[in-house]
Amino acid sequence: MISFSTTILKFGQQGEKTGWTYILIPAEMAQQLKPGNKKSFRVKGELDKHSIKGVALLPMGEGDFIMALNAAMRRAIKKQKGAELRVQLQVDNEEIKPSAELMECMADEPEALRNFNNLPKGHQNYFSNWIENAKTETTKAKRIAYAIRFLSKGKSFSEMIRAMKKEKEMNNS
Repeated sequence: MISFSTTILKFGQQGEKTGWTYILIPAEMAQQLKPGNKKSFRVKGELDKHSIKGVALLPMGEGDFIMALNAAMRRAIKKQKGAELRVQLQVDNEEIKPSAELMECMADEPEALRNFNNLPKGHQNYFSNWIENAKTETTKAKRIAYAIRFLSKGKSFSEMIRAMKKEKEMNNS
């Protein structure tokens, strides 16, 4: 386990990471967690007093990693860019199981299921986590419908999210 304090950062223009809020995990600390590793891996622990699990550390080159802080995490810790954060992390080897409701619904959509099963495990997790983090059953049902619609077309999670944002912008104008 590693423990440290850090400042919350935010990307400006950074390709697909544009606008992400994140923390930096320096190479020497990442090596304490997973010696010799240069690929993405999952961790569990605490951000201040907020427990996390199954969160990916992403390689950024030179041995450094980042941890994206999604909106739910930022709400839980009540902090934004520039704030100090106390971090405790350890490797999380627990396998993430796909959303049971998504898998049940995809049983009736063989094309979506085939495309989902062809995704790397981490990309499958994007869909499952997004669905499981819905606050209401209505939102969860809408997210499952979106996921199946886009998976049926062979689209990735990021393509789906971009299309949803574009759709929302068009509806608001």
